[in-house]
Amino acid sequence: MMEIRKFTFNPVAVNTYVVWDETGECAIIDAGCSKPAEEAALAGFIEEKELKPVKLLNTHGHFDHVIGNGFAARQWDLEVEMHKDDNSLVSNAKEQGGMFGIAMHQPPKPAKFFEEGDEITFGNTTLKVIHVPGHSPGGVAFHNAKEKILIAGDILFYGSVGRTDLPGGEHEALITGIKSKLLGLDPATKVFPGHGPETTIGDEIKNNPFLQ
Repeated sequence: MMEIRKFTFNPVAVNTYVVWDETGECAIIDAGCSKPAEEAALAGFIEEKELKPVKLLNTHGHFDHVIGNGFAARQWDLEVEMHKDDNSLVSNAKEQGGMFGIAMHQPPKPAKFFEEGDEITFGNTTLKVIHVPGHSPGGVAFHNAKEKILIAGDILFYGSVGRTDLPGGEHEALITGIKSKLLGLDPATKVFPGHGPETTIGDEIKNNPFLQ
């Protein structure tokens, strides 16, 4: 069975997820830890649960979601994986952070790229990649249909959607992608967003004002 632990890190309150199953292998998604105490919290949890990180994944390349990639890559000898269309955002991450008043080291470049429909596997777990541009060109969600779980990054939030006023953003593309690729999932699917609380696909269909 797939299990998820959420950490909320850095001044922008990014949700970092550790996803694992009974094998002990795990994926770290959107490593947002930006200071030693946050790094210690992430490492301490993984050590406590006796997990083995084998994947370092990003839903997209904005600075607040990649700020902890350097730590995680070094700590567990991992390679960063994301959609190729956000590669340029990683290259500019340090500059992005500076624009928001957040100092950071330049994160490592992605070593592997996934695309729409790819399946990412670790342990007995499979996450399918759903590409929904609009918040960023390479924004993706990770879906496990069996467990009815969607890790949505900054695509879909509780009662809201990702902002599209940043470079590479496109509101119409985001809304179209959400409606065509996410709202058709099982309504019971639990959504774990990049910021804020969890929700479900069913609740967002009924209540999200951006999707009416």
